[in-house]
Amino acid sequence: MKLILESNNLEDYLKEIPPVILFHTPAIQEKIREIESMASGKKERAKIAFEIARDEIHHSFDTQEKLVTINAEDVLRNKEGICFAKSHLLATLLRGMGIPAGFCYQRVLRKGTVESGYALHGLNAVYLEESGWFRVDPRGNKPGIDSRFSIEEEKLAYPIRTELGEVDYPNVFTAPLPSVLTSMHESCNTQELFYKRPEAI
Repeated sequence: MKLILESNNLEDYLKEIPPVILFHTPAIQEKIREIESMASGKKERAKIAFEIARDEIHHSFDTQEKLVTINAEDVLRNKEGICFAKSHLLATLLRGMGIPAGFCYQRVLRKGTVESGYALHGLNAVYLEESGWFRVDPRGNKPGIDSRFSIEEEKLAYPIRTELGEVDYPNVFTAPLPSVLTSMHESCNTQELFYKRPEAI
C-alpha cells in the first residue's frame, strides 16, 4: 500500500502531543533507557519498542480489564490498553528515541459480522532512513492474530475484507484522531468504549 503522509516534514512525526504523547515523563524515559541499552541501531530499537507495546501491554478487550488508558505513561504503568492506547505508547517510545512515528487506522467489523457494525482500529507507521515508511500493528497477538515487526511485507493484525465494508486507510497522521481521543475520554470503561469507538476516520 502506498501510504499518504499528513506532513512531508519528518519533524512533525517526532513531536510530543500533550497530554497523550509525552516522552519526557519518568516511566517513559526509564523504558527508553532500557531499550537503548539493548540495541544501538534505530531499526533494532524500533523492533524492541514494537514488541514491548505488542507483548508487555495487555489488550483490554482480551483481558476484559475495565480501565481505559489513553496516554503513554498510563498505558506503560498499568500494562493495559486497547489498540489506540498501544499505538500511543509505541509512537511515544519511538519519538522519544528520535524515530519518526505516525498514527494509522483501519475500519474493521466490530464483532466479525456486518450486523455487529464497524469500529476503527489503531496502528502505527514508522520511518527508518534505510527503508522509508512502513506500518506495524502493536495490537497484541492471540490465536488467529500474528502481528510482527516486518519492513518488507506487512504483518498486521487484521486482513482487511473490503467486500464486507472494511477499509484500510493509507493515511499516516501526525497525531491521534480527535474523534478517537474523544471516544476514549468519554467512556467510563472499556466495555463502553467498545461501542463508542468511531466507525470511520
